[in-house]
Amino acid sequence: MQAQKAEGTKDLIGREMRAWQRMQRVAAEVFGPYGFEPVETPAIEQVDVFVHGIGQSTDVVRKEMFRVFSGANLERALAEGTDAGLKAKQRLALRPEGTAGVVRSVVENNLVPQGASPVKLYYAEAMFRGERPQKGRLRQFHQVGIEWLGAPDPAADAECIIMLMEFYQRLGFDLSKLRLLINSMGDPACRPAYRDKVRQFILDHADDMCDECRERAELNPLRAFDCKNDHCREIMKDAPLMRDELCDECRGHYEQVKRYLDAAGIAYIEDPTLVRGLDYYTRTVFEVEAPGAGVGSIGGGGRYDGLVELEGGKPTPGVGFAVGFERAMLALEAFGVELGDELEPCVYVANAGDELRGEVFGITHELRQAGVRTEANYQGRSLKSQFKQADKLGVRLIAVVGGDELAQGVVRLRDMATHDEALVARDELVEEVRARL
Repeated sequence: MQAQKAEGTKDLIGREMRAWQRMQRVAAEVFGPYGFEPVETPAIEQVDVFVHGIGQSTDVVRKEMFRVFSGANLERALAEGTDAGLKAKQRLALRPEGTAGVVRSVVENNLVPQGASPVKLYYAEAMFRGERPQKGRLRQFHQVGIEWLGAPDPAADAECIIMLMEFYQRLGFDLSKLRLLINSMGDPACRPAYRDKVRQFILDHADDMCDECRERAELNPLRAFDCKNDHCREIMKDAPLMRDELCDECRGHYEQVKRYLDAAGIAYIEDPTLVRGLDYYTRTVFEVEAPGAGVGSIGGGGRYDGLVELEGGKPTPGVGFAVGFERAMLALEAFGVELGDELEPCVYVANAGDELRGEVFGITHELRQAGVRTEANYQGRSLKSQFKQADKLGVRLIAVVGGDELAQGVVRLRDMATHDEALVARDELVEEVRARL
């Protein structure tokens, strides 16, 4: 059988790989001035890192997280019918999102000791979820994200949102075509009572709601606001809203975030049903949509003031966001914007005879050392065939190394766009090529 990639995965080749690299460059350019440093955490973590952080009742943990076993541990788990007999360090999973792993790293490496300055980190990594593959939703996907630990000030929430919108603009989005949604999810002081009200609302309407929403009533009632069933969504329009249940501290925090956004000229829409999908969020949450692009949300985040403690650290506030690469690229394409950078202009060094191959080798080396993207004949092609290959590669210039010209100390340089040719001194070739490019 021919080797094939796993379902729900994609090879990043050529333009798409350049697009992913560009997103990483833009991330460094935008996040750096705000004081963020790059970080990379392992793609494989102990299961508890995600259970503690994301929440046992979330769809991510219950249905989508890929579990990882060594051969011996898999046999043991299958034989016993459970992995409960395995040690915590043997119970592993591929990361389904970036925040929990970064927080685990912050706690384990004591990056925010008592009284220290906040730590600011950003990542660009692959994530893994066992979802049904569809447009903009893969089982291995990529995200750029930031995490800001140790800053309870609502200004941190606002700056994260401002930075997110700047990031989209630098990628090529027209911000007028995006929708920024914001909300407050309260905190442990006010959300439990609200959660109970939503739970009771779902139970009161259980006969008219889908099986999944009835299950959510007991596990995670706020997720019913995200149900894809049109009838359930219609019912949930009458459900209690968090904005009416916020405590004074949460309300004050939320109002201050909005004042900062207003002062910065950031357009937003308040969506009282926005809850995000992970249990660790508290207070400010936000999401960015690209209406008309057909991909739904292209990024979002929020505050998670209790997550560090759940991962074993001291109480430490946090806020962050993540941007999905694949969805962002699809949205840009829908808006007619090319994310993948154009290739650098290329030069092809052709030889008129095999005996000149050594000279071609030397010229290609010199050009590459000067930072010029250079190709040559590595297949024993005729000169005519080399010209055809160069044309397919879309090269800008061809340097033809011929015996007669070389004896005179020159190389023939051909412009593929104008077809103009010129003899260039061999020892001036590199500078001439750089000048023309």
